[in-house]
Amino acid sequence: MAVEDDIQFERDGNIARVWLNRPWKKNCVTVPILNRLDEIVKEVDADPELKVLVLRGRGNTFCSGFDLDSLKADYIGSTTAADVAEISAKICDNLYRAKTPSISVIEGYATAGGFELMISTDFAIAEDDARIGDFHIRRALFGGAGPIYRVPRMIGIRKTKELMMTGKLLSGKECAEWNLVNASAPADELDKTVDEFAALLSDKSPFQMNLTKSAIDRSLDADTESLMVIERLSVGVTLQSDDAREGVSAFLEKRDPVWTGR
Repeated sequence: MAVEDDIQFERDGNIARVWLNRPWKKNCVTVPILNRLDEIVKEVDADPELKVLVLRGRGNTFCSGFDLDSLKADYIGSTTAADVAEISAKICDNLYRAKTPSISVIEGYATAGGFELMISTDFAIAEDDARIGDFHIRRALFGGAGPIYRVPRMIGIRKTKELMMTGKLLSGKECAEWNLVNASAPADELDKTVDEFAALLSDKSPFQMNLTKSAIDRSLDADTESLMVIERLSVGVTLQSDDAREGVSAFLEKRDPVWTGR
């Protein structure tokens, strides 16, 4: 099966819908699938018509991690194991830093590498009964694509240790309580919840969305004085943008704004 069958990309109006499509493997990923995901993220970022990227899995499960069959056959015990970790980390980081806001939709399992994909999107919405967790420690493995520097910023040090050092799985509802996902919903309301959330993002200025996302991401690693400088610079750039002028004009003229992304 071609990698284009294993990961599918659909344009749905201004929403980019990306599907992991290996339900017989609980959507576990391989290096070719991750590389194709990276290409898709760059393609979405380059398309001004696409405002939001929604990542989910076929067959009512998100992603159960990396394909251990391919790991065992090709990587464990060889020098290329580090290469796989580096590829995974780079692609998750590219997803995290993409201009287009992203939402992961969690049904079934989001474990190990699937968990890393989930925490690399800007937002996550889970089915109430989904099963979510890092899981690596159960196989004496270490997650190298974000857990130790993304998860503590979401839920704090103690809860991160509890999650990663026990290998426990949380429900979607528990993840919402832990701040690991933005919201959870019953299975029959999940699609509606995702679409409503995507709609809240898709009608905003692409220029301002990217600026705000970048500023918030930088806030995690900068001191207060540096953040004040970033904030002032962001305001200055905003006031010179076409979208800011359009936003004010549309408000005064009582009409919907027409964004240009500049």
